[in-house]
Amino acid sequence: MTNPLLTRILWVRGLRAFADGYISLLLPIYLISLGMGPFEVGVIATATLLGSGILTLIVGLHAWRFQSHTLLLAAAALMAATGVGFATISDFWPLLFVAAVGTLNPSSGDVSVFLPLEHALLSRTVPDNQRTAVFARYSLIGSLLAAAGALFAAVPDYAVTKLEVDRHLVMQALFVLYGLIGLVCAVIYRRIPRHTDTSEQVAAAPLRKSRKIVFTLAALFSLDSFGGGFVVQSLVALWLYQKFELSTIVTGTIFFWTGVLSAFSYLVAVRIANRIGLVNTMVFTHLPANIFLVLVPFMPTLGWAIVLLLARSALSQMDVPTRSSYVMAVVPPEERAAAASVTAVPRSLASAISPMLAGYMLSASAFGWPLVVAGGLKITYDLMLLAMCRKVPPPEEEGAVR
Repeated sequence: MTNPLLTRILWVRGLRAFADGYISLLLPIYLISLGMGPFEVGVIATATLLGSGILTLIVGLHAWRFQSHTLLLAAAALMAATGVGFATISDFWPLLFVAAVGTLNPSSGDVSVFLPLEHALLSRTVPDNQRTAVFARYSLIGSLLAAAGALFAAVPDYAVTKLEVDRHLVMQALFVLYGLIGLVCAVIYRRIPRHTDTSEQVAAAPLRKSRKIVFTLAALFSLDSFGGGFVVQSLVALWLYQKFELSTIVTGTIFFWTGVLSAFSYLVAVRIANRIGLVNTMVFTHLPANIFLVLVPFMPTLGWAIVLLLARSALSQMDVPTRSSYVMAVVPPEERAAAASVTAVPRSLASAISPMLAGYMLSASAFGWPLVVAGGLKITYDLMLLAMCRKVPPPEEEGAVR
């Protein structure tokens, strides 16, 4: 029988991913249409990640004081306000403020305040031996809908060529749509029971028993996130636009297929994790993906660059469900919301400076140095994660994986 709580969370994940999918590609083009340059685009991307990180940290550390139902409704309302703000404001400094306090996501992944709250709820819906599969399903839906969103980002170009509509107005309308999707998420969240604990009936609590492992993971994820900030989807799209002069239609198609490959890699990740363990899966799929990333700027043609981007996408996201599952596995149930937040925050905070640096690099050269730097940092993270966490298996792997 389908779990209604799980179904609602998956619905919201899909809607948010669709919105993030097209916004992450439209954001740099929209800002450039307002008269901003690559550096300003990077600064605003940095503000979105920094603001999301701070908010996520605050919510995660204090989530045990409030009901998840209330916090999720507040996050959805903030998403609605963010969309309206970007649609109606055109000056840099006010937009920077909205980016910092809002929910806009320049990345193809989920780096928002929704993440720790939904992860904590998801971990309560199934037993340990099914947890990784549930997180894979959560990530699969997110990636597929983000891929659909990437295709949807071509709407302004189609509107200009087919309907002769002003491109800027269409982009503004899509930011309004982002806000409306936030309201739809709020409606779905309202149907989540206020008391969501199932068989365990565990009250949320701050970090205590799991502080050491959580802070270790947070430090490792910080390094990975700092590297990832150099290649958030908005800036990779900007690099493709600069180097190869691609339209949003072609760019959206590329990111659609990278999203599809990432989506189905989540299902493969579950099978691999069942054989070699969560940590090994995170590391040995991530390493080759990051090598591909380093090589992308050295490719002589667009075709080869796309091949490597697709190959990377088929491997790079297998660590997403396995990482989420691992964090939920190695902490007590009552500390999961706090742990999800403290380990998720680096995905925003540590990556917050990187887009600004990447924007500066792209303003100085179209070579693609951000991709090289990102790949090198992520390879370092992979090796450190293997060394530090391989001997800390989750409960379902005790005695099986060493």
